[in-house]
Amino acid sequence: MTTPSTSKAGRNLPAAIGVGVGLGAMLIAVLALVPTAFYGVVGVALAIATWEVCKRLRDGGYDVATVPLLVGGQGVIWASWPWGIAGSLVAFVITVLVMMVWKLFAQGLKAAPENYLRDLSLSVLVLAWLPTLAMFATEMVRHDDGRYRVFTLIIVVVCSDVGGYAAGVLFGKHPMAPAISPKKSWEGLGGSLVFATAGAVCCAIWLLDTHWWVGLALGPLLVIVATTGDLVESQFKRDLGIKDMGTLLPGHGGIMDRLDSLLPSAFVTWAVLTLLM
Repeated sequence: MTTPSTSKAGRNLPAAIGVGVGLGAMLIAVLALVPTAFYGVVGVALAIATWEVCKRLRDGGYDVATVPLLVGGQGVIWASWPWGIAGSLVAFVITVLVMMVWKLFAQGLKAAPENYLRDLSLSVLVLAWLPTLAMFATEMVRHDDGRYRVFTLIIVVVCSDVGGYAAGVLFGKHPMAPAISPKKSWEGLGGSLVFATAGAVCCAIWLLDTHWWVGLALGPLLVIVATTGDLVESQFKRDLGIKDMGTLLPGHGGIMDRLDSLLPSAFVTWAVLTLLM
């Protein structure tokens, strides 16, 4: 028998590269040919990711409001198409109100709800963490240069991931947060900063046709939030006693395991480019 080749960073590298290239090619094709179809891509990805997170939480003994999260999460994402951020905010609040009632009567009309505050709080966390942050990526598509803004988000996060991975494998000796993610190193963070900042400056000049210093501001910020997003999901999984959120993507885990750094980065990219451009 043969075993899959595993890199120093703990990945099945050939599978991870193949899946990453395939996903990247699909996103490039969608954004280049039919940018509004990005709504559908994000909607499907977030539905799967939400299901993965809800299933893992339920396996861990937490009874989150899965149905309202799946339906309301789609509402948060798609409402921005005709109504922008305001529409998504309305969908978010409606979903929270529905979940409050849903969990109140989860055990029926004659039984008191169990673990109401805990499970409702987790449900709101999942709603804010997944579809609400993802909505900022779809919101960017509505701009005239929307496809290039989303390209910038993806390119800079990939640069951060590649730079951190390469520097960590080659030079990583000092763990950054060993109690949360033992494989992350300060050397890897330095690689992320160099690669991501260079990628962001290039995107600012050649994709967004704006000042180079917009990229200089965006790159380091995305490294911080992407790394923090990865650490947050690592601790989330550590609390649940699991390695991955799912098994859909060979070499990567589940859909959510690929979105952990992209989700907070989507908001920061939207905010920086909205304020500085």
